[in-house]
Parts: sequence; structure tokens; C-alpha cells
Amino acid sequence: MRVITGKYKGRRLVVPAGLKIRPSSDRVKESIFNILPSLSQDTIVLDLYAGTGNLGIEALSRGAKRAVFIDKHHLAIQAIKKNLLALGIKKEAVIYKRDILKGLNFLKDTYHLIFMDPPYAKGYVEKTLNLIRHLPGLLAKEGIIVIEHSPQERFSLEGFLLIDKRQYGQTEVSFLQTE
Repeated sequence: MRVITGKYKGRRLVVPAGLKIRPSSDRVKESIFNILPSLSQDTIVLDLYAGTGNLGIEALSRGAKRAVFIDKHHLAIQAIKKNLLALGIKKEAVIYKRDILKGLNFLKDTYHLIFMDPPYAKGYVEKTLNLIRHLPGLLAKEGIIVIEHSPQERFSLEGFLLIDKRQYGQTEVSFLQTE
């Protein structure tokens, strides 16, 4: 797994052994960023179920101002820290070891881009979208949520508009904005 483009293009990222982390493949990650608008120096990113930090790090490499990474597994948190340290970008990042489903109300920023890559087919997409729905101001006006999920997983779009959807093998990627 590597950074696709930007400041850290080609740099390899650590994936922890022994943890059931399913990092976004380079193909899926590249497709996601080809669909997204260019990131500005003001872009603040939230990487939920961050795993290795792959998506948030790619956003930082492409010019995002800051990224917040959240995962509940200590091995994932260690991997994110190692990856940020290896790239020299600890100052642009905040890491929380938390169970996302217990709430996001501790977050005070407004995010332009939210990545969600939860475990597949466990209902986490719906539960996390509900948390986001009930936190006005978490997602910036015209901000985008990018969700990687199983093609079989269904969830309510209430309060959101589906602006794009793509399938890559056993991964579907949905792009949402607020209504």
C-alpha cells in the first residue's frame, strides 16, 4: 500500500499484522480521489474507521490542511502513528482511539471531507450516518462523505444526496452531500 500522488507520492504505508484491517486498495483510492474535487489548503478531513490512515494521509499528500483519524483498535492507532511519523506529518494530524458508534459529539471542527470505511455488512454505515445527521455543522456545506461498503449493504440516505456511486469488485463507494 502506498501514497498515490502529491507530496508523498510513492511512499509506502505500514499495515499492522494480525488485525483484520482491510485498507483501501490503491485502485479504489485512486478512483475516489479522481472523482473528488481538488483539495484546497483549507480542507479539513475526518477519517472514520481509519485503519492505517490510508485515505486521510492521501488527502494530506494532495494538499489538505489537516486530518483527524479515528479508530478503536490500538494496532490501527499504532499504524497511523507510524505512517504519520514516517512521512513527517504528525503536526497536520490528530488521532483519537475511540469507538465511533459511542458518538462523535467530542469533535468541534467542521469537515469538508469525511471518509468512512467501516467493517462490511455490520450496519455501521447506517449507525455512523445517524451520528453525522444529528451533529449539524460536522459536515461543511457542500462537504462530501465518501463511504466504502459492501455492495449488499443498504442504508438510509435521509438528509443526504447520493452524488455518485461506483463499484470495484466487492467494494462499493458512495459519495454523499447534505441536502
